[in-house]
Amino acid sequence: MNVNTDHRDNYDRAIRIRGLEKHYPGFTLGPLDFDIGEGRIVGFIGRNGAGKTTTIKSMLGLVHPDRGSVEMLGYDAAKDEKKIKAVIGYAGGAVGWYKKKSIELLASVTASFYPSWDDAMWRRYTDMFSLDTRKTPEQLSEGMRVKLSLALALSHGARLLILDEPTSGLDPISREELLDVLLDLAGEGKTVFFSTHIVSDLEKCADDILFIRDGRIAFDGELHDIERSYSIIDESAASPALRDAALGRRRERDGATLLVPSALASSELQAQIGTAAPSLEDIIIHLENGIESDNGGADTDSGNAAQTLSCEKEDIGAVKNSAAENAYAVTDGKKGGDR
Repeated sequence: MNVNTDHRDNYDRAIRIRGLEKHYPGFTLGPLDFDIGEGRIVGFIGRNGAGKTTTIKSMLGLVHPDRGSVEMLGYDAAKDEKKIKAVIGYAGGAVGWYKKKSIELLASVTASFYPSWDDAMWRRYTDMFSLDTRKTPEQLSEGMRVKLSLALALSHGARLLILDEPTSGLDPISREELLDVLLDLAGEGKTVFFSTHIVSDLEKCADDILFIRDGRIAFDGELHDIERSYSIIDESAASPALRDAALGRRRERDGATLLVPSALASSELQAQIGTAAPSLEDIIIHLENGIESDNGGADTDSGNAAQTLSCEKEDIGAVKNSAAENAYAVTDGKKGGDR
């Protein structure tokens, strides 16, 4: 796709990543290539250290990628950073708040960065999240600080939301409220890209899943296509051929289960022992575990998983950021990056 960045409406993807790389001693991100369609809720999942936060910070310019291109809402991130930050919302984990300033003052400062800031929307989210704007960040619990980040990110009418662990620290009721908000936003045609470790959140609201492992994309696709692409079988009932084709193994109380491509499981086992439809959590855990080899090591090659999903799909079918994380822009201008 050739995007004309002079015209914001001339694009067909909310996010387009090509050849994105970031190198650190002992860790390499990428190269990453993926697209995210408009109006989709996309869950970005992977274990700690897999590269989720580095990916998001590279997209936002909070760290400088070594190579590759990022386009958001038709804008080139390398050329149009200011325009991009005016139309996206971002909420991350560690936020450098002015801890002794009132939330009302923080909102006022944040609003000054956004011509589209909506006071009525801000009040809606502070009411929804039970935020007392007279308090200061240091008076808030961790979960309430997450809500504050989200309220600031949502109050200027962003068309694309990028959220790094948005439900972290929230109680179950607050998580449910937030997921309902994300579903409402997607219903309005807005795009949500969020990382999380809470797989049940993805199963409730995500349209698509992006799974990263060791700095590379292991697979991506529609949630329901991914779940249909795999089956779980009891290891004791699997033939040697199915054991060889297994993509991951998980120990259970009375044995172990194997994750296999659905096409193989259905053809060999449907009339014999049947197969179980896996949840997304089942798939992720099996793939992360890999298969124990003869020497006791684990084969965690993600290539077969990606190939399996690809074949199945063919068959099936700040941001001035939150002015808070932008503390780097207001304070010493440093941009850090952990994985």
